[in-house]
Amino acid sequence: QVKLAESGGGSVQTGGTLKLSCSASGYANHPYYMAWFRQTPGKEREGVASIQTHSWTPYYSDSVKGRFTITRNDARDTSYLEMTNLNPADTGLYYCAANDAFSWYPLRMDTYTYWGRGIQVTVSS
Repeated sequence: QVKLAESGGGSVQTGGTLKLSCSASGYANHPYYMAWFRQTPGKEREGVASIQTHSWTPYYSDSVKGRFTITRNDARDTSYLEMTNLNPADTGLYYCAANDAFSWYPLRMDTYTYWGRGIQVTVSS
């Protein structure tokens, strides 16, 4: 049974940095994509970053491009999301996600089969 566990959330001030980690367990091989989504009250869950296995090609939403960096360690089935220059609009519940196959839409929710429980990120002004 595949399980995903997020860690590294917390509270920072505007301009600060946080690094999230997502550890996947139960995989026979490696996840094809590992991704991060976030949800804020009153809004739909948004895909912010995704990374493909083998090529390690990253994908970012426009709202985080240039500020967030996604990486992965396939030996540990772990992905990381380094978030810099954070602002209050980045506040939300961040979810780790993983899937098993190629997709033309690596930042869409319906691409992903496995989800973590979410971790809170709060950015204060």
